Amino acid sequence: MRDDLPLSVTHEVRDRCLCLHLQRAARAIGRRFDEALKPAGITNGQYSLLVSLNRPKPPRMGEVARLLAMDRTTLTAALKPLERRGLLTVTPDPEDKRSRRLALTEAGRDVLAQAVPIWRTTHDAVDKLLRGESPEALRRDLLALTFGQG
Repeated sequence: MRDDLPLSVTHEVRDRCLCLHLQRAARAIGRRFDEALKPAGITNGQYSLLVSLNRPKPPRMGEVARLLAMDRTTLTAALKPLERRGLLTVTPDPEDKRSRRLALTEAGRDVLAQAVPIWRTTHDAVDKLLRGESPEALRRDLLALTFGQG
C-alpha cells in the first residue's frame, strides 16, 4: 500500500460515498422490480418509460428524456425493443418535424395495466424497508440530487 492511499481512504469511501451507496441501492432495487415485473414481460426501466408516456397528448422525446434523466441516445436505444413489440409508437411531431412524439399503443396500455398492480405491491414492500422519516422525504432528497430541486 502507498502512504498517500491508506486503507482508511477505502473505508472512508465505503462508508461515506453517496454515489457508491446510490449505485448499489439502484442496482438492488432495480433487480427487485425487474424480478417482480417479469410476469408483465418488462423491466423496471421499461415500466418507467411506458408510464412516462401515459398522458393525454404524446410527449416529445426530449420531454421524456428529461423526465427519466436520460440522454436522447440512451432513450432511443430503450425505445427500440418496445416499439418492435408494438407497445409504443415514435412519430414525427406535427408541430416540428425535427422532433419526435412518443405514444403508447393499446398493447402498451395493456402491458402497463397488468404491470401497475405489480409495481404497487412491490413498491409497498420497498417502502416498508425504508428506515428514514418517510419515503416522501427520501423521494424529495433524490429529486434534489437529480434535478436540483426539492
